[in-house]
Amino acid sequence: MSAAASTSEAGLSAVVRAAARGELPDWARAGEKRRAHIGRVAALMGEWAQALGLPEEERTRWLATGWLHDVLREAPPEELRPLVPPAFRELPGKLLHGPAAAERLAGDADAEMLEAIRYHTLGSGRFGRLGRALYLADFLEPGRKYEPEWTAALRARMPREMDAVLREVVRARVRHVTESGSTLHPETRALYEQTQEGA
Repeated sequence: MSAAASTSEAGLSAVVRAAARGELPDWARAGEKRRAHIGRVAALMGEWAQALGLPEEERTRWLATGWLHDVLREAPPEELRPLVPPAFRELPGKLLHGPAAAERLAGDADAEMLEAIRYHTLGSGRFGRLGRALYLADFLEPGRKYEPEWTAALRARMPREMDAVLREVVRARVRHVTESGSTLHPETRALYEQTQEGA
């Protein structure tokens, strides 16, 4: 296991440790409003990690993942498309920042963090708890204007009811995509099928 993949505080990369303190890499492409959103997502991640009683090094990883998820959100799609693996190149421009950030962070963040960042907009059936938390924090952060009463109620149930909240959020997001006439990405479908089983 590489130092970047270690979950001990001493083994976390300088980029991850800095991000957990709210310091983005110098290559970040995020303006003031985007950084405010990122900070709200990271705050939820930190709050949930604390509520779950995670050890300090895990809380560091959760905070860093929150801070790094949108680190390239304001980079132009034409800059990001060549940086992502071929499987992501046909994504709409606004969805390229997750895969591009994961590529840029390779070697500085562990595989679970990279997976969470890579798929935070689409969702993934391979998500562990960190990926699910980021997916939810990005959607539920209090600065979002979408259904504020509903999202506040869902936030109040986190993290103790994470699976149930995830089921509701995935269902709502899939409904939005299908009602808009867009095609559901295979990773989104996999997460949907996984979360709806036995519902």
